[in-house]
Order: sequence, then C-alpha cells, then structure tokens
Amino acid sequence: MVTCVSSAFWTLELGVSQLSKKEVSGFMTHGCFFFFAQCLVKYKRGVSDRERLHRGRALQTARMKKIAVLILALSCCVCEVPVNENNVKCPGSTSCSDICSLTSMSQTLGAVGEKVANMAEKIALLEAKLLNTEREVLELRSLTGGKPQVAFSAALRESGSGDIGPFTTSTPLKYKKVFSNTGNSYNPSTGVFTALVGGTYFFRFSMFNNLSPPSNSVVSLKKNSELLASVWDTSGTDSNDMGSNAVVIDLQVGDNVYVELHATRRVYDDGMNYNTFGGFLLFTA
Repeated sequence: MVTCVSSAFWTLELGVSQLSKKEVSGFMTHGCFFFFAQCLVKYKRGVSDRERLHRGRALQTARMKKIAVLILALSCCVCEVPVNENNVKCPGSTSCSDICSLTSMSQTLGAVGEKVANMAEKIALLEAKLLNTEREVLELRSLTGGKPQVAFSAALRESGSGDIGPFTTSTPLKYKKVFSNTGNSYNPSTGVFTALVGGTYFFRFSMFNNLSPPSNSVVSLKKNSELLASVWDTSGTDSNDMGSNAVVIDLQVGDNVYVELHATRRVYDDGMNYNTFGGFLLFTA
C-alpha cells in the first residue's frame, strides 16, 4: 500500500503522458490503479480551483482600478477651492488643489485646442485663396506670354472746356479721359500712375497754355516728390501755345509718377484734348 501511494504521487509529478505500458501494468499488479486515478482527479480539481481564484482576483483588481479612476474624475469635476468674502483662497488639502490645478490646465488646453482648430480653418481658406491667385497669375502669364504689359494714355477733360487752376498749392492734374490703361496702373481719380511692375518706363506729357493773356502755365512731371521734367509758358501776350516733354526712367514697385500744375498757374483744355499724359513699360528690371 505504501508503494502504491508513493507511486501515485510520483506519477502526479511526471504526468500521465510519461507513464509507460510497463509502469501501468505494475500499478495494476499491485492493485493501486484506482487509488492513483482518484488522486489524479483531486489534483486536477485543485488546479482548476486555483485558476478560478486567480481569475477572480484579476477581475476584482480591474474593478478596483475602474472605481479609482471614476473617483478621481468625480473629484476633478466637483473640486473647488473655497474663497472667503474678501475673495481670498482658503487653505485646503494639497491633493484637492493639485486636482483643481490639473482641471484648470485641462480646460486651458481645451481652449487652446479650439483656437488652433480655428486657425487651421483660416489657414486652409488662405491657402485656397493663394492657389486661386496663383492660377490667375498663370492664366495672365499665358495670355501675355509671361511678360507683364503696362501702358496707359489719358487726356485732361472728359467734356467741356476752359481753364484748370489756379490753385494755392501745387496740385497733381487729374487726366480723366482715359484712352487706354493696360495693367490698371493709372488712377484717373488721382491722376497718379503707380508702378505695379519694376522696370524701365517711358512717360510723355503735353501742356496747352491758358487762352487769356498773360501766359501763366507751368507743369512738371514728378516721380514721387522728385521733379523730372517741365513745360512752361509765362511770358508774352500770345495765346494758343503748347509744349511737351518726355523721360525714360527706372521705377520700383510702388513708385508714383504724375504731372503737377504749379501753384497759381493754369492750363486750358477742351474737346481737342491738348493736355495729355501717358506712358508704358519698356522692359522689366
């Protein structure tokens, strides 16, 4: 009997798969096979019970973790630092203050996230507009062969006749009757040409003096505030005198060119369009 018990526990340690036919026959010879079977069943039940206990402990641990997370979240939602009537923060627990600080940081990060999202939308709109502008530029280049085209010509009066001036200060003349304005660089409302393309330009202007003597006409072509060229008639008693002048100059983007009537001077014009102002781009810089 002692031999059967020892053999049974030895078999439990090795496992059933390691038993040879000779060993099984030996157990049956001694009459202890059934005792071995009972021991094996009890051993398997013990293993199964231990596995169930382990799974139960794992589930209990997971549940405790979830409960801890829920308690922390609830603390973040309801935690407030008390203040007194003088709006001074009352001392509280360090953990609660830390939680409230984390909550405030979370809210700040949320607001920053919203701003970043709004900025991303605006950037996307700007990118779309930039793409449209690039397409328009490509279309213009295809129409002009890749070379910018700038040219304009205008006369002083759209209708009527008579003197223009005198003014107490020197004043840019507004050539309102526009013959051409390719590139839209000339503004008839101000009489000023603004370079939208850097390069070398040709400008020409003409002047017709006042009809009633004495002659009193002086006009000058200016680049920004720099005097470039002039036409004048301030002597003699004759009338119906006119003159013109022209320049070739380099302009940078944003430079202004205009014809200025000097202070206390006058010019005459009518439907014959004696006074003109025009220019065009010769080549880019």
